[in-house]
Order: sequence, then structure tokens, then C-alpha cells
Amino acid sequence: MAAILTIRELRKTYPDGFQALKGVTLDIKAGEILALLGPNGAGKTTLISTICGIITPTSGSVTVDGHDITTDFRAARRLIGLVPQEIQLEPFETVFNTVRFSRGIFGKPRNDALIQDILRKLSLWDKKDSPLKALSGGMKRRVLIAKALSHEPRVLFLDEPTAGVDVELRKDMWGIVADLKADGVTIILTTHYIEEAEAIADRVGIINHGELLLVEDKATLLARMGEKQLDVILTDTIDTIPDTLAPFNLSLGPDGKTLTYTYDTNAERTGITTLLQQVAAAGLVLADVQTRQSTLEQIFVGLVREDAA
Repeated sequence: MAAILTIRELRKTYPDGFQALKGVTLDIKAGEILALLGPNGAGKTTLISTICGIITPTSGSVTVDGHDITTDFRAARRLIGLVPQEIQLEPFETVFNTVRFSRGIFGKPRNDALIQDILRKLSLWDKKDSPLKALSGGMKRRVLIAKALSHEPRVLFLDEPTAGVDVELRKDMWGIVADLKADGVTIILTTHYIEEAEAIADRVGIINHGELLLVEDKATLLARMGEKQLDVILTDTIDTIPDTLAPFNLSLGPDGKTLTYTYDTNAERTGITTLLQQVAAAGLVLADVQTRQSTLEQIFVGLVREDAA
């Protein structure tokens, strides 16, 4: 699938010399969900703000469906919707008027039927005449998404969209994102919640100190970089691991019955067969075996620590 967003050697250096972006290059495909992960100050918001024209890049280029964000700003910006981190809304305006006004800012003709459809999809229709000050924080975030969708963008940026909302509402938001993707919207999501990326993203990008450490298909990343753990559960408790099992670097669980073996799924040989043979030879009786895959969070933490070293 062709790229709808093309970023080449994008850099942002501030007057004090701080480099917020260090040559970011990235292609984002039409219709995909890309989750951008990184610690505070990694450059996530700076990258989004630059693409959306809020921050001027020092060098590099960005095109949205072929429109350059600098030389063809208006055409590029019409294709982009942005849901910012901060909730800044006119407290005394109604939900419906707020979203309709956002559409007008982009020069789009009045279309109340479209606004109604957006509000219904976001479970906001029953709040259409409510002043924004009367809404909960979660509802206000839905209004931000409605505003961003009002001019029918093809690319939607969600900058920490579920920050500060409860788990139930967060999962509702995941459903909203899935529906938007089904409608053909390309979504770039920044988040601190690793499970959010793991639940909804097609690809994952990890950024730190203004540099992209990697961008990869989520499933491929988990398979390529993830380790697996094999839990060997014994029928009886033991105090120490037998010396004959030392080569396997096992760890003994607090219950005294669980031996954990970590192995690389991509290795030519995992060593599991030999391990189980040696467990039996040591006189230990198996009750069960279980495997666990490394999570995206473990991979993320490992990459960030490695980059900081």
C-alpha cells in the first residue's frame, strides 16, 4: 500500500542548541495505525506538531499525500486531523456548535448531517446541546476527536488520547480508533500505555532523544525481538536448583515449584528438549509446563535502556 505520509531527514533544533528531532525518516501507509512510543521528552509531540505545521522544522521534508507541509501548507493541513494532549475547549459553547465551527475553520461547507453522524459514532449525540463545561474529561476527549474529524481528514494524529481516562473509557476509545480505521482513516497514535499499542496498532515506532530507534510491524517485532519463558512446574517443592541444571540459567519461583527457562524463539535450537531430559534425570517430577511471550512493554523498556547506555 502506498505511503500517505512521507517524512525525510526531519530535524528540529531550538535556538539554545537542543535537538528535539534528529533526522527522522518514516513512511506511513494509507489506512494503517502506527503507535509511536517513547518516554517523556523523546520527541513524540514535537514530531506531530511539526507535521501539523505548529512547529517549523529546521530541515528535512514532510509530504501528506504528495503535498509538502511547507510549500503547500493549506492543502497538506486539510488532510490532517489533530487530537492534542491538552483539553482546551470553549466552556460555554455547545458540543454541536463546537464541532461545526471546527469544520468551518478548514473552509468546508456546512454539513450538519455529517456532524450528526460523527457525534453519534462517538456517543456524543445525546450531549449535542450540552455546554462543554458540563462534560466529563472523557467526554471532552471525545469532543476533541469529533473536532479533528469534522473536516474529513485522511490522516488523524492522536497525541496521548487516553491520558487521564479510566480503563473502561480507554477501551471504548480503542473501539473508536478501530472504527476510524475501518472508514479508511490513517491513524498515528502516541501513547504511554504500552497495552494500547499492543491492542490496536499495525506497526510500532519507538522514539527516544529525537531519533527513531525502529519502526516495525507489531507482530514481527514481538516475534523477532521477544524472548519466551518456559515455566517448568514441579509436583514437589525444592529449596535449590540442582547443579546439573546450572547450564540452563534457570530461576526458581517463590513457590519452590516453578523453574523458569528463558530462550530465543529464533535460535536454531531452543534447548527445551535437553532441559526436560535433565530435569527428569535430576529426579524432579513435572506437573505441567507453560510458555510465555515477552510483551511489547518489555521490548520497549529494553530498547530505551540500550539507547540510553
